[in-house]
Amino acid sequence: MGYNSLGLYVHIPFCLRKCFYCDFPSYSGMGHLMDPYLHALKIELKNSSTRIGDRKVNTIFFGGGTPTLYSSERLIDLLKYIKDTLCISQDAEITIEANPETLNGYKLEALKDEGINRLSLGMQAGQEKHLRKLGRGHTLKDVRVNMDLARSLGFDNINLDLIFGLPHQTLEEWVESLAIACKFGAEHISAYSLIIEEGTPFFEMLNGGSLNALDEDAEREMYHTGAELLKNQGYYHYEISNFAKPGKECAHNLIYWHNGEYIGIGSGAHSSLGGVRWSNHNGISTYIESISQKGCAIESKQKISPAEQRFETIMMGLRLVKGVSKAKFYNRFGQGIRVYYGKAIDQLKGLGMLEETTEYIRHTEKGFDLQNQVLTYFMDEL
Repeated sequence: MGYNSLGLYVHIPFCLRKCFYCDFPSYSGMGHLMDPYLHALKIELKNSSTRIGDRKVNTIFFGGGTPTLYSSERLIDLLKYIKDTLCISQDAEITIEANPETLNGYKLEALKDEGINRLSLGMQAGQEKHLRKLGRGHTLKDVRVNMDLARSLGFDNINLDLIFGLPHQTLEEWVESLAIACKFGAEHISAYSLIIEEGTPFFEMLNGGSLNALDEDAEREMYHTGAELLKNQGYYHYEISNFAKPGKECAHNLIYWHNGEYIGIGSGAHSSLGGVRWSNHNGISTYIESISQKGCAIESKQKISPAEQRFETIMMGLRLVKGVSKAKFYNRFGQGIRVYYGKAIDQLKGLGMLEETTEYIRHTEKGFDLQNQVLTYFMDEL
């Protein structure tokens, strides 16, 4: 889809419970705001349509939170409103995130019939003890049942999210989790390293001494072992944390990684369009009130300079295993990548952290492990 694709992200901030590791703008115990929130979403969508104009939206991603806390009727009503308000490509990838305990056959069938063609299920771990320690509300059986239901209804593009580097998680348990996900037949697997963020229960537990973080060497061993296992199972490692069967890469996330343009709707959502970036208020009540009073809920807004756009194209593109396309960089910025970053590229090649072909620059395995260090070499132009 490339740089000209426009993605739409719809944030649903409601959860049955807050997982112990989660620092996303999501909230439990706010069910009384679910209908007012939907009404506010429609107002923001309508007002955003003037920014988008007749430009085609090629991907829609319902993220959260837990979008499937809503009934199928509410979700279908929202999706129909999106289709009526914006110009959606006929072959658009439409993804919905779901926690397994919030799904059933009726809901899955209704979503499939309305055009949702990609599911992203939060599996997270293959052992019940780790699911409990993470604060998850589902069992492994819930994942399997919903995978089987989705398959029977014709879903052929399903992602499973998993987390490694969990407290007290062994390498063998991580390998088992991945093997289970492969056995379930997921077309796409997102394998994220646990990052303990401030403001989460895990952070408090870590500071209080009741939680021990996995050491970095063990975490890196899990990463490389997992990547090799998935490669051997026929998955293409196309982004640092993402693996797909051929042709099943996440088109929506590729817009981000290509530093493309996208509109975010809902509390805490981010947008980037026409060289301007903005983000909405995180709080649900604040979001609803702002939409009601002003028709928008923008909390911060900034113009992105050409130098920042170039750096962000490098930063996001180097997340991709294929790397940054020299041709696309030239087409976008009117100059070759070496005009701006030749010195950095040569230094990083000398350090064994970057490799260069006639078409791409990309991380080596060493560079992937030291990606933040790599990016400092590209910051001189900022």
